[in-house]
Order: sequence, then C-alpha cells, then structure tokens
Amino acid sequence: MSSPVPPHHTRRPDGDLTAGEAARWAARSGLPLAADRHAPVAAVARHIHAVVSVLRELDLGDIPPSAAYRTGEEPHRAAV
Repeated sequence: MSSPVPPHHTRRPDGDLTAGEAARWAARSGLPLAADRHAPVAAVARHIHAVVSVLRELDLGDIPPSAAYRTGEEPHRAAV
C-alpha cells in the first residue's frame, strides 16, 4: 500500500515541513488540526524526520535482525 501523496505535492529532500503542509497532511488523514496546532505539529514532524534521517545513515549490513538473538541462551561469563 502506498502512502497518500497528493498529486501536487513532492517530498522535500530536506524534510522541512511547513505549518501549512502539516495542516494539509493532517486534514487529508482525517485529523484536522486547530490553527494553533499547525506550527507545533510541523516542528515535531521536522524533529522526527531529523532523527530518522540519522538512523537511515547507519550501516547495519553486518548486524543480524533481532529475531536472531535468543535471550538466556548464552553462558554467563561474569567473574566475581
């Protein structure tokens, strides 16, 4: 299932979502926002985008998925 991208909207490479865009996306998703919430929602979305952008830069190629780990199966190697 693809994300609902309005035909007139292109994704910004910098993730700089404006308050007006946040309001349009929220309304399109069925979550209309009060006018005083547009800017705070856009700020939170920008912050989330910044965090996710950093995570996308990580090279996780040699790390197995979490399902490969089994808790409690490794021997204890602690010395007292």
